[in-house]
Amino acid sequence: MSSTVHQARESLGHRLRDLRKDAGLTGRQLAEAAGWYPSKVSKIEYGRQTPSEDDIRQWCGQCGAADQIDELIATVRHIESMYVEWRRTLRAGTKRRQEASIALEAETELFRWYEPVVMPGLVQTAEYAAAMLSTLVRFWQIPDDVAAGVAARMERQQILYRGVHRFHFIVAEQALYTVVGGPAVMAGQLDRVLTIMGVPRVHLGVVPARHRYTVPTNGFCMLDDRVVLVETVSAELTVTQPREIALYSRAFDALTKAAKYGKAAKSIITDALVTYR
Repeated sequence: MSSTVHQARESLGHRLRDLRKDAGLTGRQLAEAAGWYPSKVSKIEYGRQTPSEDDIRQWCGQCGAADQIDELIATVRHIESMYVEWRRTLRAGTKRRQEASIALEAETELFRWYEPVVMPGLVQTAEYAAAMLSTLVRFWQIPDDVAAGVAARMERQQILYRGVHRFHFIVAEQALYTVVGGPAVMAGQLDRVLTIMGVPRVHLGVVPARHRYTVPTNGFCMLDDRVVLVETVSAELTVTQPREIALYSRAFDALTKAAKYGKAAKSIITDALVTYR
């Protein structure tokens, strides 16, 4: 759990504690009135537990603050959206997750996207995307809607050619050699990357395999300076805390300095492409 989520929980806990104190209730009195264990009030107020929507209704009801229920429930939903397990996100298949990205990306002017192992979704071929999503279906044992998921991902990519969006992609050289879908799929994917490099407003760099280690990082995508999306094995993390976003910005700057662009990047990609033909 990131500090973004923890700080959001703490902030909510402080608000709820103020409501309790304004109502003249001790933690034990509130717990007894709501039918909870006393420790539950303490955990919520100190940010160690996110209250449910029913908890919010109970809390506000006991504290005479029914007028704040809707706002506080909205806060709970926002906190829950910061850390979403893949099992929950993908329970209906892969298409819905792709469609959710379309709305979020449409609001973004500058994309900064780093991938150490695979290709960013916005530059994937349909065949590469199908292999990626098929792996997710098998791993998570979710409904197989790969064809619909791929179609939605291809729709997402239209943003590369519309509006005034700007894109800065960085991939580690390893991503050129991580075999997704087989040699033919990889050859098509690397051809696609070379083509993408010629698209206006797209800046794509490759961090050489032998570059000096300069920053501890995993893959992430920055949407302007307001949100960072980080994918882990178990969940997708949405980072909104300015201090944390600043760290990701520093990391991306370091990766930018390490990456090769233009002819040098094309040379690295072409060398990898030869291995698949």
